[in-house]
Amino acid sequence: MDAAELLLRVGITFSGLFIVARISGRKEISQMTYFNLISAIALGSIGGAIVSSANFSIRNALLALGSWLILTLLFGYMDIKSKSARKIIEGEPIIVIKQGKIMEKSLKRTQLDVDALLVKLREKSIFSVSDVDFSIFETDGKLSVLKKQAQQSLTKKDMNIPFKTKIFPLTTEVIANGTVIENNLKKLNLQEEWLQQQLRQNGIGSVSEVFYAEVKQDGTLYIDTRNDNMTH
Repeated sequence: MDAAELLLRVGITFSGLFIVARISGRKEISQMTYFNLISAIALGSIGGAIVSSANFSIRNALLALGSWLILTLLFGYMDIKSKSARKIIEGEPIIVIKQGKIMEKSLKRTQLDVDALLVKLREKSIFSVSDVDFSIFETDGKLSVLKKQAQQSLTKKDMNIPFKTKIFPLTTEVIANGTVIENNLKKLNLQEEWLQQQLRQNGIGSVSEVFYAEVKQDGTLYIDTRNDNMTH
């Protein structure tokens, strides 16, 4: 391999990786899912092979980068459009602590042991599992924690400010990208007719007009419609 070919390979690799990185999105390293991590490792391996291996022809280099770009776009599209595909590609959040109790089976699914869980809690200044109302292991490996009310910071109740009663333990997603999440409605013991009624009361005639909706802890429905008008 002469110097000219080496420079050409470096240019092709740099340009290809830059394009794939730009198209893949702007997630920070701390926000990367397992799929993002595997994709990054594979791209690095392809890039290294293109630059260092004379047996890896430039034609094959372009084919490898192009194929990976197509796969990245395909999986990215599936991730956005299909909740089922998103669960397969990225997994789903797992409740590991519920009302101060460790969910052993759920913890096993995360490949965490109790000591690792306690470390993650201490990183959030929580030194007792009993102080936790809910804790969720997110798809990017982070731990989200909701403390019990007695352990939370100053609240409206402490200041004698009226607040809405908590009906549900957690805020729950019920519409994603124009599609009703029926399983989540069932978990809340709510019917789709109730959801449709709530949408009509907010001037929305069809679920397809909604980008995202969630039932909050007080039982009210938060709605984010498609094509929101935003001023920059």
